[in-house]
Amino acid sequence: MRMGKTTEFDAASYLDSEEMIAEYLNQALASGDTDLLLSAIGDVAKARGMAQIARDTGLGRESLYKAFAVGAKPRFDTVLKVLRALGVEIHAYPQAH
Repeated sequence: MRMGKTTEFDAASYLDSEEMIAEYLNQALASGDTDLLLSAIGDVAKARGMAQIARDTGLGRESLYKAFAVGAKPRFDTVLKVLRALGVEIHAYPQAH
């Protein structure tokens, strides 16, 4: 059996609608894993165009890549600026018991 060349998975290439983006971020939020959430926000920013997000937020493009890399600890205001630039809102709901 001949093996083909593998390529790295890039979630950004699948984030092509508002609904897909919202569901992707909701799943990341629901996981409770902050690294996963930050990575997901970074994926959405890449899908939308990191240069445009940088312009919309007033932050540097390279700074944004670093802020949403695995293990990064971005400031909360950075996360909020990026979410606003992405057209995404977060809401709080009481937990179901």
